[in-house]
Amino acid sequence: MAPGSRESDSEDDRVFQLEAEVQQLKEAVTSHAVVDQAIGMMIALGRVSPDQGWAVLKDVSQHTNIKLRYVAEMILLWGRDGEIPSEIRAELEDALDRHGPTQIPEAPPE
Repeated sequence: MAPGSRESDSEDDRVFQLEAEVQQLKEAVTSHAVVDQAIGMMIALGRVSPDQGWAVLKDVSQHTNIKLRYVAEMILLWGRDGEIPSEIRAELEDALDRHGPTQIPEAPPE
């Protein structure tokens, strides 16, 4: 294959395309992990179920017009340093009020 040939260009394009796909997959895995960790914080701190934790993050994202991944990142930072933007905190509190806390089933009657 001679440099500059159509076949070489096609292979270069394919390699470039595959490299871009790999990068997108890496970003998706990282984003998924961040969101999962933030859901875990909602479960622990908000006493909600995993589905409710997901709904809380979604609500905060939609009501603040901030991408869900960035909301999740801010929540994780809040867990580490105790600071969160007031707009996010207020919306988070509202969303937790709407979706939780999960009620613990009562003990069966004796």
